[in-house]
Amino acid sequence: MSLKAVHHVLVTYPPEAGNATLNFYSQVLGLEEIPRPEVAQNVAGAWYALGQIQIHLGEEPNSNNQASRRHICFQVDDLNAFEEHLKAYGVEILPDHAPVPNLKRFFLRDPAGNRLEITEFVSSHSENAQLNRVSEPSLVSSTRL
Repeated sequence: MSLKAVHHVLVTYPPEAGNATLNFYSQVLGLEEIPRPEVAQNVAGAWYALGQIQIHLGEEPNSNNQASRRHICFQVDDLNAFEEHLKAYGVEILPDHAPVPNLKRFFLRDPAGNRLEITEFVSSHSENAQLNRVSEPSLVSSTRL
């Protein structure tokens, strides 16, 4: 028995931020809204698909999203272009204060205060060579993954 994948993530919003939040995920982020099962159709929110993962938006009174560091990380192919796209919608970009090797990123808050990370993975030639060596059978058994 083992975990196989992440199926969905629930992102909450307070009632007063509902329309703005739903618009943000569908129009600004461009996520594809998917039908919800009958049991969820009378509940405020929406479901979106991104690849094999679903993002469920749901209303939660008294949510305190602004105080939280929890976040979803979205991967993009061109971080600079996506940043410009977001800025065109008036989204405030929060800089990365703790850079991580091999990626460029920034953060933002959706209209409900949820923290989002936008990331572009980058790598150097030497790092790619090192990654290829780790996949060799003789190194895998001695390498802690």
